[in-house]
Amino acid sequence: MPLQPNTRLERILEELEQAEGLPSLQAAIEKLRDLMGVNHMVYHWVDSAGDQYGCGTYTDAWRDRYLDQNYLRIDPVISGCYQRFHPVDWKRLDWSSKAARLFQAEAIEYGVGNQGFSVPIRGPNGQFALFSVNHSVDDEHWAEFTELHRRDMILIAHAFNQKALDLEPDLAPEASQALSPREIDAMTLLGMGYSRAQIAQTLAISEHTVRVYIESARFKLGAMNTTHAVARTISRGMIVV
Repeated sequence: MPLQPNTRLERILEELEQAEGLPSLQAAIEKLRDLMGVNHMVYHWVDSAGDQYGCGTYTDAWRDRYLDQNYLRIDPVISGCYQRFHPVDWKRLDWSSKAARLFQAEAIEYGVGNQGFSVPIRGPNGQFALFSVNHSVDDEHWAEFTELHRRDMILIAHAFNQKALDLEPDLAPEASQALSPREIDAMTLLGMGYSRAQIAQTLAISEHTVRVYIESARFKLGAMNTTHAVARTISRGMIVV
């Protein structure tokens, strides 16, 4: 007698718990994709230096294209999920810019589904990862799918993240000292592209004081420079831009 879907899911998650390396994670995500009957499933972890780790079922051609073009910078799924703590349907993200629309059209050409659902994951010391499921289907059927499988997708997302942390503990962000409210304000505005003069004007403080806040934050974060400091605050969930 064939296994029922819930039993098969439990079996695959048990295999995931026993995984000993990235190939085992890849095998598990392929089985889960097939079990759910979707085009693609991806677990994606980006560290503070911009290095990427994970597994998924996108084609090698799309993965290479994504990395070569540094689409991490403009991908609405990445930027939108940085700003959220709860699962989100891709239709609720901001695809209004020309760059985002071109990116989406190209992704579909490479076999990425027109529908998607992502689970942002916040791990230890501000770790940020993302689990996504996508498929090519109309809005009505996608709404039915996400309603039916929402709980399972959240469960799978956190199972992958826990196993990734177990397998790659050196990738997890190090604990850092907490930033003060003013340091967070300064780093947030930096991340939004403000100059130091604009930050000073916005916060009604002197540029000298702005420099003090930025340097203090950089020291606490163990960052090499200001750009590195901004990247670390974003990747650790300390600020949202």
